[in-house]
Amino acid sequence: MKIIILGAPGAGKGTQAELISKSLSIPIIATGNIIREAIKNNDELGKIAKAFVDLGKLVSDDIIIEIIENRLQKEDCKGGFILDGFPRTIPQAQALDSIKIEIDKVLNIKVTDDEIIKRMSGRRVCEKCGSSYHLEFKHPLVENLCDNCQGALIQRKDDHPDTVKERLKVYHQQTEPLKDYYIKQGKFIEIQGQNDVSKTTELIFEKLGLQYDNS
Repeated sequence: MKIIILGAPGAGKGTQAELISKSLSIPIIATGNIIREAIKNNDELGKIAKAFVDLGKLVSDDIIIEIIENRLQKEDCKGGFILDGFPRTIPQAQALDSIKIEIDKVLNIKVTDDEIIKRMSGRRVCEKCGSSYHLEFKHPLVENLCDNCQGALIQRKDDHPDTVKERLKVYHQQTEPLKDYYIKQGKFIEIQGQNDVSKTTELIFEKLGLQYDNS
């Protein structure tokens, strides 16, 4: 199965992608990861991508699509894949179609803006090991200290309410229009994100026709 997973920042795309990946034994193709991998490999596309990153600019669509096309040709993608973080815009979706990548399902996890802000602004991350906690949903054993390494828990700039609101604004302007694009193709599935991760997973698996094991 070839799947695109969409949703606002903080909607839980990464978590659900991992569960689907495990169930179907297919890889997650996360745009940020493959760009970093291309830069690390220092190949021709990686060098071009690095030039954008070093200037603090977004990597251009034509470079991203070429990097993704190369990644999807690898053996582990033969049985399917999950695209997480791409496409983000209509032009990127059109570029994906132009290289004849046939997508089976486009899954959108819908969560209200207020809930997204609540989720992300409450998140705290260990400055040492990167472990994630939440002021409401996942408390550390000792306040403000990581359970794993006792590092200090901090709020990332990306999780500050003002930053989250700006990211949501960009999402609504640039990525949300993909909904109509894929509805017209008959591939769009929308799931209402739940506070309980397993309930969201159950809904997703039901829509995808997969067996969900919560054991």
